[in-house]
Amino acid sequence: MTLFDVYSLYPIEPVRGQGSYVYTATGERYLDFYGGHAVISIGHAHPHYVRKISEQVGKIGFYSNSVQNPLQQELADKLGRLSGLDDYQLFLVSSGAEANENALKLASFRTNRNRVIAFRGAFHGRTSAAVNATDNEAIKAPINRNYPITFLELDDLEGVRRELAKGDVAAVIIEGIQGIGGIHIPDAAFLEALPDLCHEHGALLILDEVQSGYGRSGKFFAFQHSKVRPDIVTVAKGMGNGFPIGGVLIAPELEPKSGMLGTTFGGSHLACAAGIAVLDVIEAEGLLENTKTQGDYLLQALRESGLFTEVRGEGLMIGLQMEQPIGELRKRLLFDYHVFTGSAKDPNTIRLLPPLNVKREECERILEALQQALNPEEVSSH
Repeated sequence: MTLFDVYSLYPIEPVRGQGSYVYTATGERYLDFYGGHAVISIGHAHPHYVRKISEQVGKIGFYSNSVQNPLQQELADKLGRLSGLDDYQLFLVSSGAEANENALKLASFRTNRNRVIAFRGAFHGRTSAAVNATDNEAIKAPINRNYPITFLELDDLEGVRRELAKGDVAAVIIEGIQGIGGIHIPDAAFLEALPDLCHEHGALLILDEVQSGYGRSGKFFAFQHSKVRPDIVTVAKGMGNGFPIGGVLIAPELEPKSGMLGTTFGGSHLACAAGIAVLDVIEAEGLLENTKTQGDYLLQALRESGLFTEVRGEGLMIGLQMEQPIGELRKRLLFDYHVFTGSAKDPNTIRLLPPLNVKREECERILEALQQALNPEEVSSH
């Protein structure tokens, strides 16, 4: 049997990781400023994380949600306390797409409506409702095109007001910071206007924090840079540091009904152990503060470098805009300077998404690599 040919693969095979680095079988070291799609939040092979997962798998790794699992409540309590959303309810799933799928389903159940407002540049997943709310026709099969989704430009408040006034919108879904769209941050005033507008017209506000959450922006959630209280928040990626786990955080006024939502693997013992370990490290090592410190340093240095037409971002979620496609630059960084970086839907944008515990010397190394990769003639002249 062969693998279904979906991904374009680089000829590099990481066999182990440590902190902000991954290593190949031949011992080559690569600086990881991508974290496998912003998944690696507390660094590769963090000792506390490894210990917690190892201990848990030696006890019980999985049983269905038909039995009690105290680890789920422990995770919910810790997540509520660290995020400031301690009065919310948590539904555990296995991925960001599953989280958004259930968030949209919950909004539809609650409102008895089926139209959704999403935004240009959005990415919410590849499952049926989530992919419809994603601004990428190339990944939508004919079976996915039956949902009434209205796309507006980011920050188009009048457009949102106009569409909500039609009275048939179940939810407005928006990323705290657009990730795959190219690191675009919603205007604070726009974001702050959405909850009242949604509630005025009987719709729910869903904040997709799958990529921008879990400390990535320097706040626990990116929307917390503004004064916003969403009805639903979705999380995944950095939540498990590589172990598949996601969550739907649901405001207390949205009461659940038995059988409304369900999942096989969500909230397993092993997933919860991974999720708890991540929160332990974020708290114990002050990673929100480190994200802000290192992120501020990187953003300032990148803006002062003059290498890019625009530098966007918050914390350790950074987009670098160029006048030409960044494909060759990413290859040069990877093969000549041993640095992993990310792409975006915009072919001229490169993304930087290092672990939240990245060190200053590692930030300096990415800056040096970018400088050298973009000015190879200066390097050769020395």
